[in-house]
Amino acid sequence: MKTGFIGIVGRPNVGKSTLLNCLTGEKVAIATDKPQTTRNRIRGILTEEGGAPGEGFQMVFIDTPGIHKPRNKLGGFMTETALGTLNEVDAVVFVVDGGLSEGTGDRHILNILAETGTPKIAAVNKIDLMPPDAFKAVFDEYSKLGIFAKVIGISAKDGTNVGQLKEALRGMLPEGDMFFPPDMFTDHPERFIVSEIIREKLLMYLDDEIPHGVAVEIESYEETPALTKIGAVIICEKKSHKGIIIGKQGRKLKGIGMSARIEIENLLGAKVFLELWVKVKENWRNNDFTLNNLGYNTVHKPKP
Repeated sequence: MKTGFIGIVGRPNVGKSTLLNCLTGEKVAIATDKPQTTRNRIRGILTEEGGAPGEGFQMVFIDTPGIHKPRNKLGGFMTETALGTLNEVDAVVFVVDGGLSEGTGDRHILNILAETGTPKIAAVNKIDLMPPDAFKAVFDEYSKLGIFAKVIGISAKDGTNVGQLKEALRGMLPEGDMFFPPDMFTDHPERFIVSEIIREKLLMYLDDEIPHGVAVEIESYEETPALTKIGAVIICEKKSHKGIIIGKQGRKLKGIGMSARIEIENLLGAKVFLELWVKVKENWRNNDFTLNNLGYNTVHKPKP
């Protein structure tokens, strides 16, 4: 069967995580309208077993942090993680949501992509928001670059042309054995997914300035047949941020916890007791020790 690893790269907030979830049919990565939501490599696995030999495939998609100019050590980790993926995969999907003239970020990534021999597809996302003539201009612009095997217009939000993208990627993959069991949709442990769900709710509940300085650490995780007890610490950078996260009479933190608990229960298929605390660790995004404890210290190779 066709098997391989596919990197999803692009600037922050172009819809990479939404595309990953659409491709796999599962909520593998958290997705919000806040830039730089993804901090780690998130792997989503799509397996389709064909009736005849050679018809099936297993695609391992790697959603990467948005490539941007780092302002701290966490940002440096995120950019290094994304760039380190390019030469370790069998194909790359470069996600954009507009033309090159709209900023320098895409040009920077394109210069890097041009130097890699990995097969590449440009996915022009959010075509549901583009008039036909605007999409044609973007399509022509990326096609003329000569570094992409295909340029495909998609909407990761509603699934438009995602099947076409999937089929194009299938043609780029080598023959081989499956890397993961067919019923597996991610290789991340439940604790990691739980921490990401909590962080997603923080991003949704908080104003623009605070989310980038927030992290979630799972301190306790106890499973019993009747109940899963989870204790998590929300780390922020300023005392003023702690007060905002907790909210008046604890209402905001309670809302974050309730929203996260409902989704975690759906994920685990079990009753969940979720307890949240908020701690202040000033300038943690530049602290090697804290970054190491939160798992932001090493760029892991995507292939086992």
